[in-house]
Amino acid sequence: QVQLVESGGGSVQPGGSLKLSCVASGRTPYIYALAWFRQAPGKEREFVAALLFFSGKVLGYADSVKGRFTISAHSATKTAYLQMDNLKPEDTGVYYCGVKPNAGGSFGSWGQGTQVTVSS
Repeated sequence: QVQLVESGGGSVQPGGSLKLSCVASGRTPYIYALAWFRQAPGKEREFVAALLFFSGKVLGYADSVKGRFTISAHSATKTAYLQMDNLKPEDTGVYYCGVKPNAGGSFGSWGQGTQVTVSS
């Protein structure tokens, strides 16, 4: 089992920046990929970005965040990041990180999430 703890959320004005962190513990050698998802009030959880955890190779971004968000990971500290720039009100939501042990299947082992609020 892998445990994930997200942090770094907060309230910012449109155009601002935040950097989220996701610290993994437990059976971390079995992590194949890590992803950030977000959930806005009243909406389904949606994919934001993903990478291969140990190589750091980026697998992709949601179209809505391309060019504004950057996913990265530091395998030595078992920490992943999501740098969010030029934030928009529609980026508001709870951000979660999840992992999966192989190329197939779906992401899981969700953390508690961290709230991001973008408003003027």
